[in-house]
Amino acid sequence: MIRIHTDGSCRGNPGPGGWAWAAGRDAYASGADARTTNQRMEVLAVIEALRANPLGPVEIVSDSTYVVKCFHDSWHVGWLRRGWKNSQGQPVANRDLWEQLIPLALEAGRDVRFSWVKGHSGDPMNDFVDALATEAADLQRGRSSRD
Repeated sequence: MIRIHTDGSCRGNPGPGGWAWAAGRDAYASGADARTTNQRMEVLAVIEALRANPLGPVEIVSDSTYVVKCFHDSWHVGWLRRGWKNSQGQPVANRDLWEQLIPLALEAGRDVRFSWVKGHSGDPMNDFVDALATEAADLQRGRSSRD
């Protein structure tokens, strides 16, 4: 199982943002969005990680309870059953991104697991993706280990 750490960053909410993923220090990528939110960047980081690593079982490690609880607590099941409404009957925030992520994470025949890590707690890989996402938000450009 490949372990991929993800993170999102935003300077203001909304504001300039960045996302990042890393499967160790030798395989990583980041990107930017000029006007976004932190939660959008957290979700986009996972989408980009799964797209870049399409084969085999994956563990996504994120400091975003928003991302992790969607799958651990099966929020997506209720969203779909209620026609993309949350438990309060409101439209699901960031639906456009969730519509991309949910099929990637639940694809038949692929094992994708989600784990939560406390942010800014000294976890070396969480600190690494945080630095990449923050850099992308600040500079408004990403980078990749393939550059």
